[in-house]
Amino acid sequence: MSKPNLLFLMTDQQRADTIESHTACQTPNLDKLVAGGTWFRRCYTVNPICSPARASLLSGVLPHSHGMVDVAHAVPSYRAKFDTTLPLWPQMLQRAGYDTAYFGKWHVERSHCLENFGFETYEIEQYQQKLGLVEVETDLIIRRVVRQKGYADFLLYGVSEEPVEALPEYQMYSDGISFLQKTAANPHRPWALFICTEAPHDPFVAPRSYYERYNLDDISPPPNFDSNLADKPAIYRRIQRVWENLTWDDYARATACYYANCTMVDDQIRRILATLDNLNMTENTIIVFTSDHGDYMAEHRLLLKGIPAFEGVYRIPLVLNGPGIAAGRQVSAIVSLLDLVPTLVQLTIDAEFPCHGRSLLSLIRGLETDWQSEAYAECHGQRFNYTQRVLWRDDYKYVFNGFDNDELYDLANDPHELQNLAGDPIQRPILEKLATRMWEIMHETGDKTMVEAQYGMFRFAPVGPKARI
Repeated sequence: MSKPNLLFLMTDQQRADTIESHTACQTPNLDKLVAGGTWFRRCYTVNPICSPARASLLSGVLPHSHGMVDVAHAVPSYRAKFDTTLPLWPQMLQRAGYDTAYFGKWHVERSHCLENFGFETYEIEQYQQKLGLVEVETDLIIRRVVRQKGYADFLLYGVSEEPVEALPEYQMYSDGISFLQKTAANPHRPWALFICTEAPHDPFVAPRSYYERYNLDDISPPPNFDSNLADKPAIYRRIQRVWENLTWDDYARATACYYANCTMVDDQIRRILATLDNLNMTENTIIVFTSDHGDYMAEHRLLLKGIPAFEGVYRIPLVLNGPGIAAGRQVSAIVSLLDLVPTLVQLTIDAEFPCHGRSLLSLIRGLETDWQSEAYAECHGQRFNYTQRVLWRDDYKYVFNGFDNDELYDLANDPHELQNLAGDPIQRPILEKLATRMWEIMHETGDKTMVEAQYGMFRFAPVGPKARI
């Protein structure tokens, strides 16, 4: 049997709940992928910002192992540099005969020479439009700018008259369609096509035709909107104050613009899926949809992403569809973005890829399994260098903060993370168990900076790195 093709679709900063029915977000084409495939309801990214998460997706290892611990454009190379000696799974596909292509946002490392990363065809330069602070646009019919003394104006959201055909998302999907049409001339060679949009990343500037599909009355404040973050790290409250002059109407409009861009991308997905059908490629194509990280989008009165380690920014959509993948399956077990890497290598070329992830095949196929419902993430604090590790295990979530008090949440009973249990003596055994598991993962993945921190200044975790479950 011929090797399956791979269509890998990734957005930037898209929350997991944008494809859930309880939100107002309209994604009919992703809904069809969900209905015909396997949907992982609790998939977590490994880092809350772009470059570290994307580099982990490419390499299958945590950021401390690949070196890109911050976004590529924000810090000098000595503070974040991708280890180019690591094996990469697109290279494996290329060596196995795949015609590989990448269109859209890269943001993995600085060379932008994707031929060194396993891609024969690529176009990324024309899509690098939102790296860093974006200039405030003057031709928007609706816009909200955040102003603070001594800082450049920050464009939060806006509505544009620009036609969808002028958007980079439309063009990169057009590039992908052209690639598929080209591959049709050689039907015996499998292909792997990656399309990675910037949308719905901030600033949330949406085309008017999509923004007008949303009624602000259909968008309600999240249950934790009025949280004062009193039992959270102090830096969370400082970040919350950035948005203190916003009204709920501002948050609702920002959400509407954000959803509008999700819908715009969904329309591009419709175009590429129609092309697969027209070229008779659908039955032999594995389709993946995911995002690098999420967005707070009014949770705790926060926006964007960063150090507050809340669910909105870490939980991401993950849908697989195609040959060998169960249709209509919803998986509630906790999984990691890293787990996608060995899974796709198995599904495409039936090979192993040693990495920090676990294959999802047993969950996809509904086999009896001893799967440990667990995910792990690390944050190196962006430019300000906060140290943070996050562990999800069954119903609990533990956040180790190297700069303030830790956090512990019972997500089964407190899904909106309103009560930090880390200081509750009754919860101390759970806290210590999760902290112990955190250290075990650090040992397993070679996070030496952390596990070798035995000096007196660093001995403030619930238990130390020599603890074992």
